[in-house]
Amino acid sequence: MKSEKSRERRRNERSFLSASPFLTASLIGFAIFYFAPMVISVVISLTDWNGLDRLLAPGFMEEHFIGLDNYKAILTGAEFWKVLKNTLVYIVLYIPLMLTTSTAIAALLSRQRRGVGAFRVLYYIPVLTSWVAASLIWKSLLSPQYGAMNGILAFFGMEGPGWLTDEKWAMPAIVLVSVWKDMGFFGLILLSGMIGIDRTYYEAAEIDGAGSWTRFLKITLPLLTPALFYVLIVSLINSFQLFPQIMIMTDGGPNGATQVMMERIYKYGFRYYRMGYASAFSWILFIVIMICTAVQMRGQKRWVNYDT
Repeated sequence: MKSEKSRERRRNERSFLSASPFLTASLIGFAIFYFAPMVISVVISLTDWNGLDRLLAPGFMEEHFIGLDNYKAILTGAEFWKVLKNTLVYIVLYIPLMLTTSTAIAALLSRQRRGVGAFRVLYYIPVLTSWVAASLIWKSLLSPQYGAMNGILAFFGMEGPGWLTDEKWAMPAIVLVSVWKDMGFFGLILLSGMIGIDRTYYEAAEIDGAGSWTRFLKITLPLLTPALFYVLIVSLINSFQLFPQIMIMTDGGPNGATQVMMERIYKYGFRYYRMGYASAFSWILFIVIMICTAVQMRGQKRWVNYDT
């Protein structure tokens, strides 16, 4: 038994040595562009560096080191909890609406009808659009005075709200734009999951007299849960990293109603030149995302069905 284990270990060592020359370039790239910046950002988060002084120069730590003061200031300040609340409001509004629309689109586009390929392309076009261009267009459409959205509502005798200037409507407006932009991408993922479901399940259900809605609830949704879980994970992480549409459409306003985590990190780092504070903010965001992801990974056992 020991000899077999030792031979297996030697084979693994030889395999690793054989593969190491091919992995070296990737490992060097990972160390330079991923690992090293992460380590440096941890060091910066322990300082009051302004982003302008020479980084890690001789005497840098003696001059700028402040320990965990940045973390204490963030966690004990009212701003962080307000920003976290705004982010959670976005997530609560965005994820259910995005999952519903993406699933509906996937269900419609999974049917084999003439011209369905063209509709798949049309629904995916917003995904290819730059967030900057899309945000500028939607900012114009949602203008309270001259926007097409309020013009359409006025045509039907309804007074449109101040989409991006009203504290109550600013975040829902951001959610609607984000769903419009993302539903094609997530819909395509769910569409691939639906197409992969064995059609014999539906044929057997039809023979038993199950209707289309029953087949969707009893067959499609349970077998689609792995794809739904993936979409949920990705969309949650993306929600915490909400940034371009906020910066272009509201810049965190009105009255801080759309201030979110990434917007705060950017402004503290590149507008207020508090790079150490911004780095600490980013690591807190990283921890929040890791906790949420870990909770989802543990909870998937209760509702994700990997049996086909």
